[in-house]
Amino acid sequence: MNFAGYRALLRIAPVRRLLLIAMVARIPHAAAGVLLTLHVVETLHMSYAAAGGVAAAITVGMAVGAPWRGRQVDIRGLRRALVPSVIAEVAVWSTAPFLNYELLLVAAVVGGLFAVPIFSVVRQSLGVMVPQHQRRTAYALDSMGAEITFMVGPAAGVMLATTTHTVVGLVIIGVSSALAGLLLMLANPPTRTGQKGACLEPAATGVDIAVDAPTALIAGDASRPVTGQPRTRFRRFWGAARGNLSWVNLAVLAVLGASLGAGLVLSGTDVGMVAVLRHNGQVGELGIVFFFWCGASLLGGLIYGSLRRSINPLWLLGAMALLTIPMGFATDAWTLGLLSILPGLLCAPVLTSSAEHIADLVEERRRGEAMGWYGSSMTIGSALGAPFAGVMIDAVGPWSGFVVIGALAGILAAAGLIAQGARRGRRGVSADGGNARPGALDRGEPAKAQIDELVDEPDAV
Repeated sequence: MNFAGYRALLRIAPVRRLLLIAMVARIPHAAAGVLLTLHVVETLHMSYAAAGGVAAAITVGMAVGAPWRGRQVDIRGLRRALVPSVIAEVAVWSTAPFLNYELLLVAAVVGGLFAVPIFSVVRQSLGVMVPQHQRRTAYALDSMGAEITFMVGPAAGVMLATTTHTVVGLVIIGVSSALAGLLLMLANPPTRTGQKGACLEPAATGVDIAVDAPTALIAGDASRPVTGQPRTRFRRFWGAARGNLSWVNLAVLAVLGASLGAGLVLSGTDVGMVAVLRHNGQVGELGIVFFFWCGASLLGGLIYGSLRRSINPLWLLGAMALLTIPMGFATDAWTLGLLSILPGLLCAPVLTSSAEHIADLVEERRRGEAMGWYGSSMTIGSALGAPFAGVMIDAVGPWSGFVVIGALAGILAAAGLIAQGARRGRRGVSADGGNARPGALDRGEPAKAQIDELVDEPDAV
């Protein structure tokens, strides 16, 4: 372990500032999930399944919007790409609390579509602000900051719901999210090599130095399109229509599967925690549970970021999924908090490992879009986890929510590992010691290692 890496990164003022902004900007999003659940159940007097439906609606909107928002950051630059999000956060969440359930679902989709992409932007920026060998530590720091916000956010959401009203709380969430977007625009962290504040070390740019010249960005101009093709109206909306998913391969899909499973577990656990505490009349003690859960994740991220080797995110996901199931045995806030420690230890490592692998697998000129898809896979998992847990809670009881999301994520992790093993068995280890295949750069693949080995041999990069 090498804890000195944290000290070295925190000495860099722009990195330190970005991590602090990210931590503060995530608080409204962390509070929104619990607040929306309480709004549907307490204010609209509907079921947990209905609350899961709203959570699914907002995350589906985020799943569709995240790649598009990431693509816009790649093409137009950060500030221009965030303007629609800042406007939409205020407009949507100032009106959504006054709507009936059906219209609330529509508003949730729109709100998710234009949500400020805090997660993907911060990870993309860190990918160019620090050298490649420090990415794991930087992503771990960001994950730990996220866990701190998830200690504060849900408790803040409960406080808003119990001391004022869920309607007032949701309006405050919208205004706060817009202010977070403005703060990120003001900081304007680099998202491209060559921008002010980006790391000058070649390793931080991966294969981008050697990509096909006609498709590369003009040096120092992050707002130029990533292809030289004429821009149609569709391309103005999305970017370059051709070859948008050329960076997708089995290794990337495996990482996206891990992030999907992580979203499944995290959102399902959120709903399950609220259900258990509400069943026992202890909703006001949710902060205790999140203290244990997020505190354990904070510790897990600290340890993982100091490791000298990466761990396959699918292994981490499988362990977290299995350890989530025993949370169903909880009888009160304290036992729920204690049972959340073991799965919590793996939360930040799963997210850190997945982000690290995505950054290594995808060239810089596609990284904003890739991080968007990474965020989308996580939100798709969240969209599935919340309603699955909600249906089981309504039909069987609060304990069953943990069982179903743990089992589903465990199956997903096992399927990914089996697929990786089968592919290795068919193709075997390359005879050239892991050097790049001829033509790898033309396909946008990393030049330092074979794409098929990166997930299972992360230190090849």
